[in-house]
Amino acid sequence: HPENFCTINCLLEMSNKMHELVHYYVGIDVGSASVRAALVDQFGTVLALAEQPIQIWEPQPHHYEQSSEDIWNACCIVCKTVVQGIDINRIRGLGFDATCSLVVLDDQFRPLAVNVEGEHNRNIVMWMDHRAFSQAERINQTKHSVLDSVGGTMSVEMQPPKLLWIKENLKETCWKKAAHFFDLPDFLSWKATSSLTRSLCTLVCKWTYKADSGWDDSFWELVGLEEFTKDGHAKIGNHVLSPGSPVEYGLSPEAAKDLGLSPGTAVAASLIDAHAGGLGIQLNTCLSKM
Repeated sequence: HPENFCTINCLLEMSNKMHELVHYYVGIDVGSASVRAALVDQFGTVLALAEQPIQIWEPQPHHYEQSSEDIWNACCIVCKTVVQGIDINRIRGLGFDATCSLVVLDDQFRPLAVNVEGEHNRNIVMWMDHRAFSQAERINQTKHSVLDSVGGTMSVEMQPPKLLWIKENLKETCWKKAAHFFDLPDFLSWKATSSLTRSLCTLVCKWTYKADSGWDDSFWELVGLEEFTKDGHAKIGNHVLSPGSPVEYGLSPEAAKDLGLSPGTAVAASLIDAHAGGLGIQLNTCLSKM
């Protein structure tokens, strides 16, 4: 019957249009022992998953280190895996979350050793590293007002104690040569875009940055890290975005090649992994009620 033929054609046309309108997003999650990636569509459907282990070094008790190059290579592997067979021109965005570990680079963006052995590939002080216990105690004894925003006591797992430890223990080999200190989520967005933008999530939660007033120079000066107040806080970040905001011009050509994506693909300002998990749970709860 003609009317049935028309209905079938209309349905096919609608199906083709829906297919044409499908867009994709890539999320990369860097945990302590592995990197995971997911490909999702705009409806929230997870279409592909991949995982790649990353290395952890424990050169002595309470010292845990990783390699930014090893982590980036793992990001590239899982990203390329989940986008296999997909038209990458339909990928609308890329987002990173990661542990709040400390990444150190020199003025040429090369890794710097955060260890007495001088192993430059080990340039990350992990979140769970507790080498800076005494530095954390001294910072807390100052009772500076910035501590009020972290519950009154700074954890040894935050960045200021670790930075002070590096200054006091690796002054010649690392501290004096270091030009860039990143939280790992921000390192990943820099690696993807070449932008030194930091996420409000990382700086507020782990670095004492305040969303309404920025850095408090009196804190850095009081704890003996006055170097960070120079050059507009260039070493620790002076351009800050809310999580999820687009980072400048998106994927750089080099990073796009590494990840198997298109240059210019939007990259979101990053999140700490635990915070991303909380957001994911909330979104999943909302979607399940729809």
